[in-house]
Amino acid sequence: MAFSEENGLCEVCPSTLPLVNFSNMTLTFDDRLEGNGTGNLTEYVPYEERIETYVVPAVFAVVFLAGFLGNGTLICIFLLHKTMRTVPNTYIMSLAVGDFILIVGTVPFIGTIYFFETWPYGELICKVSEFLKDVSMGVTVFTLTMLSLDRYIAIVLPIKKHTRSNAKTRTILIALGIWMVSIVLALPGAYFSFLWEVPVSKHKSIYVCYPFPDHMMPWYPKLIVLVKFLLLYKIPLIFIGSFYIMIARHLIISSRNNVGQNPSHLKQLKSRTKVAKIVLAFVLIFAVCFFPSHVFLIWYYFDSNSNYHYNQYWHSWKIMGYVLTFANSCLNPIALYLISSVFRNYFKKYLFCCCCKPQEIRRETITGHSTTLRNTMEGRNV
Repeated sequence: MAFSEENGLCEVCPSTLPLVNFSNMTLTFDDRLEGNGTGNLTEYVPYEERIETYVVPAVFAVVFLAGFLGNGTLICIFLLHKTMRTVPNTYIMSLAVGDFILIVGTVPFIGTIYFFETWPYGELICKVSEFLKDVSMGVTVFTLTMLSLDRYIAIVLPIKKHTRSNAKTRTILIALGIWMVSIVLALPGAYFSFLWEVPVSKHKSIYVCYPFPDHMMPWYPKLIVLVKFLLLYKIPLIFIGSFYIMIARHLIISSRNNVGQNPSHLKQLKSRTKVAKIVLAFVLIFAVCFFPSHVFLIWYYFDSNSNYHYNQYWHSWKIMGYVLTFANSCLNPIALYLISSVFRNYFKKYLFCCCCKPQEIRRETITGHSTTLRNTMEGRNV
């Protein structure tokens, strides 16, 4: 089994620590037995005897297949159907592109490292893998934040019809800006990642893809972990939560005062609310998938005794966070299929045509086109 940083973590720290845990082995060093601080290797668990060697690659295979088909289909829908290029759908497609790049450029390498005892892909793939992971994370969280803001504006502060074209242009520029910011934030991880040689015995060493150089310990990993938690998780979720609290308040007030209101206005509000529910589903998926990883990294790098306290519970928590971080890239298309009838029709057309009758596909596709076109003409941005 090979080793990677696993979202910024390699259980080996450059400093002398009493307990060091790898993904595929447990190494125990007792510095008290040696005055020179080098320690004695007392335990080695071969990777073929660890359950994650078999479970994690199987999970990543499912993630790759679902993410490749789901996000690839979303990108094709956006490119092939002009009526689907609305403001919220532009953000959704940006999410799909980021997830697709992560699925294709990182998951095949990350998902197979458990088959090898040392990192087999070289330093370039190590740097690219870390870079694409950080870019995808930035694109995801910043796009979800802008999507939530867009839903707040559409529901609470609806724009007039004549500004829709400007809104689409502005959305494209914002999406490009999000990508630029995410790329800049991902550069340190790509630059500092390296293949760290770690001895596991007197005559054997392994190589680990690791993002934190030895000469920058211990302040650099703490800084990166804290910045990612605040900038790419906590602060965006606070903004998103604030937007949705204001949306909920507006909808409650509107429902109390809907007597005598224009039926077309109520229908438009209902349509925009449905899109807000889709965005909320994306946000909840993101929050759940990235929570275990952030908790583990904060505990590991900020607890000075984390290597003493590292046990099977934290090992399982780490692997769960590691898998969920990448699984997030395949769940948005599934959420769209379950929530949106328009996207569900397109998924049935392109992915499940062999399971449906031709007449049914044609009817559902026409219905989807008509619904999307009508919503676009009425300014609903669905």
